[in-house]
Amino acid sequence: MSKNFGSLKALNDINFSIPDGHILGLIGQNGAGKSTTFHSILNFLHYDGEITWQNEPITESVFDQIGYLPEERSLMPKLTVEQQIVYLARLKNKPAKEIRPQIDSWLEKFAVKGTKKDKIKSLSKGNQQKVQLICTLIHDPKLIILDEPFSGLDPVNSDLLKQAIIDARDNGASIIFSSHDMENVEEVCDSLVMLKDGQIVLNGTVGDVRDTFGKTRLFVTTDWTADRLSELPHVVSVTQREQKRYLLDLDDENAGKEIFNTLTNGQYIEEFSQQPPTLNEIFRMKAGDHNE
Repeated sequence: MSKNFGSLKALNDINFSIPDGHILGLIGQNGAGKSTTFHSILNFLHYDGEITWQNEPITESVFDQIGYLPEERSLMPKLTVEQQIVYLARLKNKPAKEIRPQIDSWLEKFAVKGTKKDKIKSLSKGNQQKVQLICTLIHDPKLIILDEPFSGLDPVNSDLLKQAIIDARDNGASIIFSSHDMENVEEVCDSLVMLKDGQIVLNGTVGDVRDTFGKTRLFVTTDWTADRLSELPHVVSVTQREQKRYLLDLDDENAGKEIFNTLTNGQYIEEFSQQPPTLNEIFRMKAGDHNE
């Protein structure tokens, strides 16, 4: 799929798929093409290429199977929570008599501070966002698109959302969401796609993407000094994290075994953990790479 806005090429021949019961994180800097991708999937935009759901083009006939949370929240402030949820569910062809009995349990599930009889405008922004999340999920969609769903949520409420996403996945939904918080992506996603200037620069499982960058980060807890650690072979830099705890950046992940033998000399060591870069570090590397 490709998409141009005049002379601007917003998406350049991107291609990816999402299996049933799978969570995909769509990441990238602002302007990378994430929202344009979502809007194309939802037929909000004309685009060049083909997007299918269950091997068929996405048309109005399958809109009832889609749950969409836009980046810009938009609820009707004068409606009650119940009226808002029922109204949007009816647009998805869910009868009010089926939705109303579920509302209290959903409000409890998301720890919404308020009742279904409260007006939307009386809720805090965070609780309004949770109500909109309920509107996105209550009709049991099979394709769920969440544009920056964690924005503005504190860690406790983020955890509630993560669990709801995992529950939907376990019920067979295909889920795609964007987030600037790489920890959320790393914790929840089965795979990820990273866009840069409208092109895919990373595509794969979270573990595979991290492993392609090599296990060049070495965490050790030792009585050795930073100066002494920096003299070890293949150590590029040493950063002290806590007392006696250091991060060693290596230029060759295969040096780990030799360093381990040198540091331990056959003795116990409290910590020796060789890891690939975090997703947050990879994001910074790829987003800042102008030679891509």
